[in-house]
Amino acid sequence: MDYKTELNSDEKLIEKKINSKAVFSGKIIKVYFDEILLPNDKKATREKVCHPGAVAVVPVNENNEIILIRQYRYPVEEVLIEIPAGKLDKDELPVKCAERELQEEVGAIGGKLMHLTSFLTTPGFSNELLHLFIALDFKKRENNPDDDEFLQIIKVPLDKCLSWIYDGKIKDAKSIIGILMARDYINNSKK
Repeated sequence: MDYKTELNSDEKLIEKKINSKAVFSGKIIKVYFDEILLPNDKKATREKVCHPGAVAVVPVNENNEIILIRQYRYPVEEVLIEIPAGKLDKDELPVKCAERELQEEVGAIGGKLMHLTSFLTTPGFSNELLHLFIALDFKKRENNPDDDEFLQIIKVPLDKCLSWIYDGKIKDAKSIIGILMARDYINNSKK
């Protein structure tokens, strides 16, 4: 196979929707079963999960510790170590959602909140766009998790977070991306 070094027209890659059927509508997601036309004019099907979007925040305190949460995640039946995160409410700005999730999950308020990036979490089947922030110079208050959220707050030095990523102790994608980007942000701000 010959690898291209330049980007060509997208036309030879785009799939076109022929019809769409909603098969599930829940509190957070909607699932569609779509019939599509491939670039070679053959038909195929796609399953698509529509999600309102989400935010995740890497809170870094004055001691270069990252405030993480331990939380049971039902789909994987496991307690995971994660950065604070949550879904966007209807018409909510990502920065406002980030402020809300920080306060609710870890009790962090005020300080500096900077957008690092936005990325698609699982584009093979979902349109979820996650907005990633770093929080610095915040004040710690009492957290106020949702009624159905049970979590443990832990403070972990940045270096230990990095070793936990490479050891597989932190395996949540948004947390891995967030911690690595926070490390780069912190290192670049020292220059």
